[in-house]
Amino acid sequence: MIAGRYLRSRRRETFISVIAGFSFAGIMLGVATLIIVMAVMNGFRSELLGKILGINGHMLVQPVDTALTDYDAVAVRLEGVPDVVSAIPFVEGQALVSGPAGSLGALVRGVHESDLRRVPLISGNVRNGTLDGFDEGEGIAVGSRMAQQLGVTVGDSITIVSPNGNVTPMGVTPRVKAYPISAIFEIGMSEYDSTFVFMPLTEAQGYFNMDGRATGIEIYVVDPDKVGLMKSAIEEGAGRPAFITDWRQRNTTFFSALEVERNVMFIILTLIVLVAALNIISGLIMLVKDKGRDIAILRTMGATRGAVMRIFLITGASIGCVGTIAGFLLGLVVCLNIESIRQFISWLTSTQLFDPTLYFLSKLPADIDSGETVMVLVMALVLSLLATLYPAWRAARLDPVEALRYE
Repeated sequence: MIAGRYLRSRRRETFISVIAGFSFAGIMLGVATLIIVMAVMNGFRSELLGKILGINGHMLVQPVDTALTDYDAVAVRLEGVPDVVSAIPFVEGQALVSGPAGSLGALVRGVHESDLRRVPLISGNVRNGTLDGFDEGEGIAVGSRMAQQLGVTVGDSITIVSPNGNVTPMGVTPRVKAYPISAIFEIGMSEYDSTFVFMPLTEAQGYFNMDGRATGIEIYVVDPDKVGLMKSAIEEGAGRPAFITDWRQRNTTFFSALEVERNVMFIILTLIVLVAALNIISGLIMLVKDKGRDIAILRTMGATRGAVMRIFLITGASIGCVGTIAGFLLGLVVCLNIESIRQFISWLTSTQLFDPTLYFLSKLPADIDSGETVMVLVMALVLSLLATLYPAWRAARLDPVEALRYE
C-alpha cells in the first residue's frame, strides 16, 4: 500500500513520478525492441536457410576422377542411406537469357520432372503454367522476377546463350537456342526468383555438351544440422570416388555474418534496458531523499529496517515488472503484425521499407523464439531488481534522527 502511494503522483512529487514514468517507458521499449529485433533476425535466418536449402540441397556429391555417367545408379544407392530423403542428379551451367524487355545472367539447371516435383519449394510455388510433361517437351521453368524483368509470361519464348557452344574451325561459337516458358515459380527469395532456370535433364545435357553425364547429385536429408555425422555414410553409399560438401561449408561466411550481427544487436539493445534500470536507481534515490520524514515516522512507529527496505524494493521492482510485461505484450503484437506494419509505414512514407533486392526476401519475417524471449524477460526483471537494491538499502540504513536531516 505504501509503495503504491509512493508511485502515485502528487504535486510535490511530480518530478519523481516523471522519472518513474521514463524508467517504465525505457524498460517497456527496451524489452519490446529486443523481442522484435531478435524475432526478425531469427525469421530472417530461418527464411533464408529454408530458401537456400530448399533449392540447393543439404549435401552435394560431385565426381572426382571420372565423369558422373552412372548418376541414376548412384542416386538410388544414396537414397538407401538412412535419413536421406532424396538424391537428385542435375546438370548445371551459367548462361545469358534474353527476352523482349532485356537480358540478364542465369543459372540453368537440368533435372528430371519427377525430381523437380520432389522439391516443394519449386513444385509447391508454381504461380503460372504447369510442370506436367516437363520431361517430354522443351519447355522451361523460370522465376517470377526473371519473367518480369524479361517481360515474358507462360507460352512466350526466351533465348538462352551459352559461351560453351559448338567447336568449329574458327573456334568455339556460343550456343543460342530459344525455349518456351511452361511454368513460372515464385519461392519468395528475390535472388533465386531472378536467377534460376529449370529445364529437362536430357535437354540440359545436350545444351551444355554433357551427353550421358551429370554435374552432381544433390541430397536432401531429414535433419540438416546432422549432415556432418552423415558424411561417411554418404561416401560409402556413393560407391565411387566423390567430393562431398554440405550446406554449412558452402554458406559458412554468410551465416557466420548473420550470427555475429545477431549477437551484436542483442548486446547493443540490452543497453537500452540497462539505461532504463539506471533511471530507476536515480528516481528511487530522489524518492528516498524526499521521503526522509516518512521513513522517520515509520521507524518510530515500529517499522523495521527490513520493512522499509521492502517498501522501496516493491516500489522499484513494480516499475520494472510492469514495464517488462508491457514490453513483452508490445513486442508480441508487433511481431505478429510486422508485415502489415511494414506495408503501412511504406505507404505512409512512400518508400520501400524492406527492399527485396537488398534483403533477398519478399516480405519481412518474424520468428519468436520462446527461449530467447524468456531470457530477455528474465534479464529485464533481474536488472530492474538489482537497480532497486542500493536505494532500498540506503532507505533502510536511515534511522529516525538521520532521516529528519533530509527535510
